[in-house]
Amino acid sequence: MSASIQEAAGPAVVTRFAPSPTGFLHIGGARTALFNWLFARHHGGKFLLRIEDTDRARSTEPAIAAILDGMRWLGLDWDGDTVFQFARHRRHAEVAQAMLDTGAAYRCWMTPEELAAQRAEAQAAKRPYKVASPWRDRIDGPQDQPFVVRLRADQAGETVIDDRVQGAVTVQNAILDDMVLLRSDGTPTYMLAVVVDDRDMGVTHVIRGDDHLNNAFRQLGIIRAMAGIEGGWQEPVYAHIPLIHGADGAKLSKRHGALGVDAYRDELGLLPEAVSNYLLRLGWGHGDEEIISRARATEVFDLGAVGRSPARFDLKKLENVNGHYMRESADDRLAALTAVKLGFGESSAEGDLLRRAMPMLKVRAKNINELADSAGFLFRKRPIDMDEAAAKLLEGDARRSLARARDALAAVDDWSAEALEAAVRRVAEEQAVGLGKLAQPLRAALTGRTTSPGIFDVLALLGRDESLGRLDDQSGLPADA
Repeated sequence: MSASIQEAAGPAVVTRFAPSPTGFLHIGGARTALFNWLFARHHGGKFLLRIEDTDRARSTEPAIAAILDGMRWLGLDWDGDTVFQFARHRRHAEVAQAMLDTGAAYRCWMTPEELAAQRAEAQAAKRPYKVASPWRDRIDGPQDQPFVVRLRADQAGETVIDDRVQGAVTVQNAILDDMVLLRSDGTPTYMLAVVVDDRDMGVTHVIRGDDHLNNAFRQLGIIRAMAGIEGGWQEPVYAHIPLIHGADGAKLSKRHGALGVDAYRDELGLLPEAVSNYLLRLGWGHGDEEIISRARATEVFDLGAVGRSPARFDLKKLENVNGHYMRESADDRLAALTAVKLGFGESSAEGDLLRRAMPMLKVRAKNINELADSAGFLFRKRPIDMDEAAAKLLEGDARRSLARARDALAAVDDWSAEALEAAVRRVAEEQAVGLGKLAQPLRAALTGRTTSPGIFDVLALLGRDESLGRLDDQSGLPADA
């Protein structure tokens, strides 16, 4: 036998994440990766990454790059080199040959037409389809014809998996078919490759979606057959996690928010620690804790707290979690992310202005997109555009009041939020109106919107010249008119 990646002896816990590079890193896959990472780190073990690229027609380099990028963005670092499954196809075939040599597998010459006839017969009889190969106990097949290699599955008794999430699950071996290990062109199937790679990578705990639970029973057949052929084949501990559903209980889809991890970053403007925190709480809990740091999660994560029912994905809850992390995040970091959204350089004058504005901007925003939108007023060219609601605030006598406020502001020497507020308050008192009666038209004239940070913070951020210029554009009347 050829040398394996590593011998089974090693860390007490080795987990892996094994995505197929046929598309983006799905949010469900990201949660699986997170659970594997946390379990390994909690136990001081290893977390490995394997790219299952055996589907050569659908596997792409951009998809691989997107998976690696998404993993790094979420802070899910892995140990050692990334393993690419296709590069190990000779090892997979070697294991299949060893099983052939010992009778644990056999050559099957069934034609597509014969397989289709068996399937049709099962459908007509309304029973589950299971391949019944006439070659299971024969060795006189036509050597010049293509064949597949099938596992000689145990047909008697039952198989029990003590799953760390699902509990004890039992399957009667009679329902397990002789699955294909090698296709007729000699290439290994997914079912064979996964088992061989897990063994050679020393994986001790297989943590994956519960849609793979049925596969586990079939894959155990390979493990048990190879345990008697090649040393070091141990059955892993299985933990099959319920899938994520939408808030309505239906299978998660794009309408529920089933996007790639890159979309949560680039399109929705979310922070990685918020996405990670939310995914952690999808199907796992620790008391009443909702906001859980990565360090805290590593300390307390265990498989026993993973629920057996499908978790429900709620984009609004995710955005609320993100809002918390936005408020906790450093101003410089948020300013840099917002600058990218607005097309500014981080070290530009606009970037400097964003850093100064960030303490006022971030208290209202739930994502980077909202930050960029709320910061937009800082960079509008005069005369600034008005939305419909803001324009209504400047109708009638509002412009007259605005002109008076403008002149009072122009007389302020100390252009600070405190001094500016005092000046506007004096105008409000002189006109016997509440401060809000002046603040709202001021906000409309200065930002073109009806919502913004505190209006006196807005004045301070815009500066004297820009503020007075925007008020001149909208007042339209001298103060003594």
